[in-house]
Amino acid sequence: MTESEFLDLADATLRKVEDAFDRAFEKDTLDVECRRSGNVLEIEFIGNASKLIVNSQAPMQEMWVAARSGGFHYKYDGQQWLNTRDGSELFATLSTVAKEQGGGSL
Repeated sequence: MTESEFLDLADATLRKVEDAFDRAFEKDTLDVECRRSGNVLEIEFIGNASKLIVNSQAPMQEMWVAARSGGFHYKYDGQQWLNTRDGSELFATLSTVAKEQGGGSL
């Protein structure tokens, strides 16, 4: 994938993640506040002030997630973002993190 294709995909992925957390907030299943600056999306869980960071890493063509439970790297396999260590899917991990850190669901 070219750098331009990656940047478009990463931007669309960050929008999708932000939209998912915004919907959870609107449905009152998570109390979160999202802030995006360029390729970095910061999600704050209001109840405990913990943060989840999702960002793109163009040089490696990866999406990175930083959460209380650790840091995770994801590569696109042509259909979905998969963890480079255990093969888990990005949105499945985000759902788990939302439950662990925020006590709610996406």
